[in-house]
Amino acid sequence: MTSVLQPQKEAPNGTYTFASRPRPVQNRTKYREPVAEQSDEQSNYGNIMYDRRVVRGNTYAQHILPVAAQHDPIEVQRQQEARRRAFARKRAMEQFRLRTPEALEGRKHIDVQTELYLEELNDRIEDTSVECQTDAFLDKPATPLFIPAKSGKDVATQIEEGELFDFDMVVRPVLEVLVGKTVEQALLEVMEEEELASLRAQQRAFEELRNAELVEVQRLEEQERRHREEKERRITQQREVLKKEMETADKIAARAFAQHYLADLLPSVYTTLRDHGYFYDPVERDIETGFLPWLMAHVGNTLEKRYVARAVLDMLIHDVTQKRPHDHSSQ
Repeated sequence: MTSVLQPQKEAPNGTYTFASRPRPVQNRTKYREPVAEQSDEQSNYGNIMYDRRVVRGNTYAQHILPVAAQHDPIEVQRQQEARRRAFARKRAMEQFRLRTPEALEGRKHIDVQTELYLEELNDRIEDTSVECQTDAFLDKPATPLFIPAKSGKDVATQIEEGELFDFDMVVRPVLEVLVGKTVEQALLEVMEEEELASLRAQQRAFEELRNAELVEVQRLEEQERRHREEKERRITQQREVLKKEMETADKIAARAFAQHYLADLLPSVYTTLRDHGYFYDPVERDIETGFLPWLMAHVGNTLEKRYVARAVLDMLIHDVTQKRPHDHSSQ
């Protein structure tokens, strides 16, 4: 957004002021308009953020080739085909190249030197030892003391006794200051020791009180823990008692129901089993399964024999009755 600057004016009091008339933002076209077609009212300005010649981002990662430097796809394909044919020709030449024939049975090929000058090949490298003796090193002499060159002039002054100061008069205030400072420091140290002793006594009393409070707190916590454990144990026992009572009541109800249900069930079951032959008399079952079938078999055999004998007798009687009338007629 740009604005046309208004002429600067000075206020009556001499201060700097600036003002610009507000204006709407102009719509930008997709392509740049020619300079001749731009209106005179539009201000000439440029922004490099909209300039396509400015590269944004990392310039090292861009590999953009100009149009003239790009390879022709047909030419690239032709070069690849040429390299493929050259590789195939090289493989064919390697296959048809004369090679050393295979070694005979019991022999093998070994590598030999064909150079002009033969060299002896050994696995062990030859080495020799050479000794040499050098003279002993002499100790370095001590470095002489550096004495700078003397410069300037020597001047002497004679001071007579009593010319500078009186020792007794000058040393008195210094001594008073030293004694006073020493006594003051001693008093401060004594007061500090008394204060430290008082602090230690207060600290011991506080620690004793705190230890007593901690012991009381631990006693109360232990008492509370015992009460809680006793309460939980009582609750657990009561729950177990209630559970057992419920289980007992359920068992009693189940037993009463089973007895009431089985009171009519057992006779019907026994009757049904007896009707189906599960309850029987062993003697009666032996007679039914063993004796009666045997007896019926013998009776059947006997009746069959009697039936056969009766049939034979009927046939004989029939033959005899047929022959007698014939005999009477012939007489």
